Parts: sequence; C-alpha cells; structure tokens
Amino acid sequence: MFKGSITALITPFREDAVDEEAFQRFVEWQIAEGTHGLVPVGTTGESPTLTRAEHKRVIELCIEAAGGRVPVIAGTGSNNTADAIEYTQHAKKVGADGVLIVAPYYNKPGQEGLYQHYKAIQDAVEIPIIVYNIPGRSVVDISVETMARLAQLPNIVGVKDATGDVTRISKQRAVIGEDFLLLSGDDPLALASMACGAHGCISVASNVAPKLCAQFQNACMDGDFGAALSFQDRLMPLHELMFMETSPAPVKYAASRLGICQPDVRLPLVATSTGLQQKIDVVMDDLGLQSIA
Repeated sequence: MFKGSITALITPFREDAVDEEAFQRFVEWQIAEGTHGLVPVGTTGESPTLTRAEHKRVIELCIEAAGGRVPVIAGTGSNNTADAIEYTQHAKKVGADGVLIVAPYYNKPGQEGLYQHYKAIQDAVEIPIIVYNIPGRSVVDISVETMARLAQLPNIVGVKDATGDVTRISKQRAVIGEDFLLLSGDDPLALASMACGAHGCISVASNVAPKLCAQFQNACMDGDFGAALSFQDRLMPLHELMFMETSPAPVKYAASRLGICQPDVRLPLVATSTGLQQKIDVVMDDLGLQSIA
C-alpha cells in the first residue's frame, strides 16, 4: 500500500503565506524524481503553525498536484481527538489515500488514552491510518503492546516509527506480523530499519534529494543491501545536517538553494545559522544537488 521513499513535504511560504504555486511545482518535481509517496502537513510541513484553513488547503493542493500518480498520506494529527477526527474526515473527503496521525503531544495520555484516541479516529473515518510514534516531540511513547492492540483495528494499517530505537521495528514485527506497515521516521536509521523488515521511510532528506532517496529505497526493496549501503553512505552527511538545528529550518534552507522555495519558517522556529548553511552548501555540492529553477 505505502512503501519506499515517502517525502514528509515542506510547506513553502512567501511573505508568511503558503506559496501555493511553489508547493505544487515542488510536488510535481518530487514525483518526476521518483518519490514513492507524499506526506503533506506533517511536522516537516510546519503543521503546528499552519492555520486550520491552511492545513486543509495544503492537503488539497497536494492531492490535486499528485493526480493519483503516487499515494498522498495527509498529516491529520492533533492532541485534541475531535480536531484529529475533523482533519481526517476532511482528508478523506478531498481524496487522500491515507492519513498520518501523530501521538497526542503535551497532554501526555497514558497507554489506554493513546489507544482510545486512535480508536475514536478510526471508528469515525474509514481511511487507512498510519500511527506516528515520535516520543522526542510528543513526549509519550506508544508501547509495543499498545501498537499490537491498535493493529487489530481495521483502519490502523501501520506505524511511522521515530523512536530512534531500531529494535522497535523487529519487536513490533514479532508481535504484529509482517503485513502491518512499518515505516522508518528517521533517515539515518532507514537502512537498518529496512534490513529489519520495514517497508519504507517517511523522509526529510528526500525533500532535497528525492532521486537519491528513491534509489536507496529501491535498492532496499530489491534486497540489494550492498547498493543500499552505498547510497546510505553518500546521504548520511545530509541526514545529519538536516537535524543539527530544529527541523524543518535546515531542509528549507537546502530547498531554497535548489530554487524550490524561500527558506522562511514561522516562529517560534527561526532560520538556520550561517555556520550550518555553509555546511549544507558543501554537502549539497558534494551530492551534486543543483538548482531546479
């Protein structure tokens, strides 16, 4: 259903408004470069600072531009279950292929609360749901046992695992089975995750290196881990730089070098430091990443 290199799309801004034209050109380029799937308005898309109207509009723009050529997995999470249901209903209405729903942040539900949150959403909307487990941002960690319970619900089809623990892939696979979609949420751990049985990666680096990330994933899916390791070695400096300062500021700067968009982010995020920009410049030149404008 969902596999390979799936880009967690940035949201371009111009004069603090969503740059709709730039975003749709960006989606077109992503598909042309071989990206296997698209995630609008995840964390990389700055969902925390988009207005409700912008959030819904960006999903619509992505679906329109993709035109059914690759799956669109809309970010519809919230720490308010009612809001998550509303966003998910909208995503289904406008034609999303699935949704990505982050674990509720800040209010710190326990394991039963996490289960009931996802159950309420899947009961309300019949659409494939990928659970997004990222304790570093949400503070809560969905346990293997809770994930196994969620996997029994008909609309919960997989997890984006950004726990930073590559053994989590194997542990979940052991108790849930190989049909449950396991997607890496950490570019640096994508190779290890794929070797452990993951089906793909929801990637930040693929915003600016979509062809290389797609080729890497193709090698993994073909079982050619020697070739995959070669791609991983080339991409690792980029992966590391994308998170040296708070994402998505570094990847937006990198995208600006390619002529995709302005490097603008919304407060409380700020632009990357000059020192990091210089490091990004060097790595992008080494990878041969040139302007697409």
